[in-house]
Amino acid sequence: MITIFFRTIFLFIFVVIAIRIMGKAELSELQPFELVVIIMIAELASIPMEDVNIPFINGIVSIFTLVFIQIIISIINLKSEKARAIICGKPSVLIEKGKIVEKELRNLRINMNDLIEQLRLKNFHNINDVEFAILETNGDLSVIPKSDKKPLTASDIGLSLENENLPMSIIIDGKINYNNLKKISLDFNWLYKELKKQNINDVTDILYASIDKNMNLNIHKKNENET
Repeated sequence: MITIFFRTIFLFIFVVIAIRIMGKAELSELQPFELVVIIMIAELASIPMEDVNIPFINGIVSIFTLVFIQIIISIINLKSEKARAIICGKPSVLIEKGKIVEKELRNLRINMNDLIEQLRLKNFHNINDVEFAILETNGDLSVIPKSDKKPLTASDIGLSLENENLPMSIIIDGKINYNNLKKISLDFNWLYKELKKQNINDVTDILYASIDKNMNLNIHKKNENET
C-alpha cells in the first residue's frame, strides 16, 4: 500500500513535468498526434501505479520516450510545411464565400446540425452572415463574417485610440508582488500611501489589487460581496 502511494505521487509529479516539457500548447488545444501522446502517457503512468510487480523504471522510460517523440515531431513541424501537412493535416473550408461546401462536410462526416451548433458557439446565429468558416487542424472553427456583418472598429469611423495595456497585478490574496511593483518603477511606500487613501490598513484584507495604464490602483477586498 505504501509503495503504491509513493509510486502514485512520483508518477504524478513526473507526468506534470513531462506535459510542461511538451509545451503550453498541450494545455489548450491539441493536434491529433499530441492528443495520442497525452492519452498514452496517462495509460503508461497508470500501469506501474496499479501493479507493483512491474519495474518502476519501465513506466518512466516509456513516458520519457513519448515526450522525446513529441518534441522531435514538433521540431519537424516547425521546420517543414510538408511534414506539418502530413502530421497535423490541413485546415478545411466548410463555408466559402457564403456557400456551404457540402463535399467537405461529407469528407469530414460533419452534418449541418453540427456546423450550425459550432457557428452558434461563435455567436453567429444566422449562417447567411458567414463569408468563410474554416475547420482548423486542432478542431477549432474559425469564422469570418461577411463585410456588412463585421462589427465597427475605431478605425472604421476615423477614431484614433491608445493601445490597451494589461493591468499589473500588485496584490493577490493579501500578498504583495514586489517584482511587479519594481517593473513599473514603484515601491512599497507608494503602495502604502495609496492604500491609506482608500482607508485600508492591512494588506491581508485585499483579495486582488492591480494598477491600470493610468496608474490607478484598483482594489477588490476580501468578502466584499458576501452577505
